[in-house]
Formats: sequence, C-alpha cells, structure tokens
Amino acid sequence: MKISIVIPAHNEEKYIGRCLASINEQVATNDLQVETIVVLNRCTDKTEDVAKSHGATVVSNDSKNLSEIRNTGVSHANTEWVITIDADSWMSKGVLAEIHKHTRQPNALGGGIRIKPERLSPGIAVGYGIMLVPAFFLGLSFGMYWFKKSDFDAIGGFDEKRHIAEDVDFLRRLKTHGRKSGRRHTIISVESITTSCRKFDEFGDWHFVRIFGNPCKVIRAMHGGEREYLDKNWYEGKR
Repeated sequence: MKISIVIPAHNEEKYIGRCLASINEQVATNDLQVETIVVLNRCTDKTEDVAKSHGATVVSNDSKNLSEIRNTGVSHANTEWVITIDADSWMSKGVLAEIHKHTRQPNALGGGIRIKPERLSPGIAVGYGIMLVPAFFLGLSFGMYWFKKSDFDAIGGFDEKRHIAEDVDFLRRLKTHGRKSGRRHTIISVESITTSCRKFDEFGDWHFVRIFGNPCKVIRAMHGGEREYLDKNWYEGKR
C-alpha cells in the first residue's frame, strides 16, 4: 500500500517527533510505502529539522487558516490514499495496518478514528464529552482522517471559508459524496490516536467547556470572525 500522511505544524518541535516516530515504527513492520508531508506554518523553532530527521518531506503555508494549510499538504501528496493528523497526536501501533485493511474493500470511502486525550480529569472528560457525544450520533470523528485524493478533489478539499472545525465539515461532506456511489465511511475503533493535552495545560482543564459554552462565538470564529479569539485558542497558542 502507498499512502501519504499530511501533518500541519506550527512550532511543533516538542511534539512532532512523537507523531512521526509513531508512523515510522509502523512502516518498518508492515508492507507499506508512506510519504510523510509536514506543512510548516510560520515556524520559528526547530520543527523543520525534526521533521527532516524523521524522513518527512517539508512544504510551507504561512496562512492562519487550517483549511488552507491542510489543502497545501494534500496538494503535494503523490498517492491516491491520504491521511491527515495533527502534529501533537500520535498513532497506536496498528493504525496504518487497520487503514490498509479497510482500503482494500471495494466500497472503501475513508473515514476517521477513535481519539483519546493523553490524560483525563473531570474537566477534560466533560469537554471531550461535549464534542464526542454528538459526533457519535452523527457518525463523525475528530483528529485524523483517511480518504482518496480523487474524492478529496471531487468535494473541493477542506473548505477554506472555515477557520476551525474544518475537519468535521470535511468528513460530513465526504460521507455525503460517498453515498452517491454507494460507499460508506468507517470510524476505526479497534485502534486510536492519542492527542496531547497542551491546550488544557495552558488554559486549564475546563477549556473546552468554556469555549463551547459560547456557541455563537464559536460559529463566528468558524467563519473567520473573532480574530483575536481564533489566534488565542488556535493559531498563536504557546508552544
């Protein structure tokens, strides 16, 4: 199997090595050819050096728009199957093998995966619950996606009018696209990705609860409003 993995990275030298190592460990033990693409975003640290030391291809996009950043990475992919994952997340040992298994199905569309935080507390649990409960009933997921580049192109990639929640919107549109040809997406549950708790370390364990407690502000930010709010919580966080 040949696959490309796209990783957006803004000053991620403390985290991206763990992400890349979790990928490379699986490549060594499976019949896989993996192209890893790190999209440098306004990096002033050693993210590029860490990425290259793990064999990743490096490209750049300096916008404050995650959709544009992800689209840049996918545009450089040289394979039909693509995965996107955040730099501060890492894969469990069987993720790529599980994706490989699903892509061999004749009706494979793509999908997401189970996500878990690296630590738990009451605040973190409630915050994730606010996101994961509706996602479960809607058949959506967060954190990592796998899809065909041809389907990505057909639905216009990540919506560049969206500055946050672009990934959930992408999977929703991918599902709708797949139904037209009788294909279904898959949320992988037997494997997972783990994501860092750096936002909770910076803003407190009730951070997600505070954010989603003001849905109107989130919606305005999603469409590019509330620039200071976007920068503080998504684009200019401490690294």
